[in-house]
Amino acid sequence: MHHAPHDSPPRPAALPTFRHAAAALGLCSVLLLVLVAVEWRPLISADDDVSRTTHRWAVADPDVTQACRILTDWVWDPVTMRLLGAAVAVWLVWRHTDWWTAGWLVATAALGTLLQQGLKAAVGRARPVWPDPVDSAHYAAYPSGHALTATVVLGLLLWLLHRHGVGRVVWRAALALAVLSVAGVGLTRIWLGVHWPSDVLGGWLLGAMLVTLAIAVKLRWRP
Repeated sequence: MHHAPHDSPPRPAALPTFRHAAAALGLCSVLLLVLVAVEWRPLISADDDVSRTTHRWAVADPDVTQACRILTDWVWDPVTMRLLGAAVAVWLVWRHTDWWTAGWLVATAALGTLLQQGLKAAVGRARPVWPDPVDSAHYAAYPSGHALTATVVLGLLLWLLHRHGVGRVVWRAALALAVLSVAGVGLTRIWLGVHWPSDVLGGWLLGAMLVTLAIAVKLRWRP
């Protein structure tokens, strides 16, 4: 009679789901990257049309524009998101001595930063240029670092909350706040005229891919 080895725990049922999601998101990310790199005309035209429209709105409504600046520069800024992730990692070590999850969280966020900086340097896409800009930004445009970082950090934190079995009210509030933040940071970057819409979409796709891939890794090695 054969017995399963003790060092081979059963794989969680959710593991294939996250693997498939990561593969699908990766495929979409690569496709969008190629379209941006070759400057596919329909995509460039759509980017230009949306950006021109939102820029007119931003110039015409300085109060909303100022609110977008505060949100994008302080609340949803990548530094703020990384500090939030780091604070949760410290809490995991301090309260639960969970070095593996803390390291997993920090490593995934760091990988997201490396990925977006590497793609910015490789693609070298220029940001929108306006005669009457309402904000400014540095480095290349694709992908949006704000969108990618918020998606990675908040996506991982949501999954950790779900795994720890928080109450329904807390879960719904956290989910609503995360969705609002991820969507909001992307929209503010477009409103302020510092990113093309496809930059933001690329950041969302890459961030979601990293989240699902990181979860698949964690389920595989620490079910």
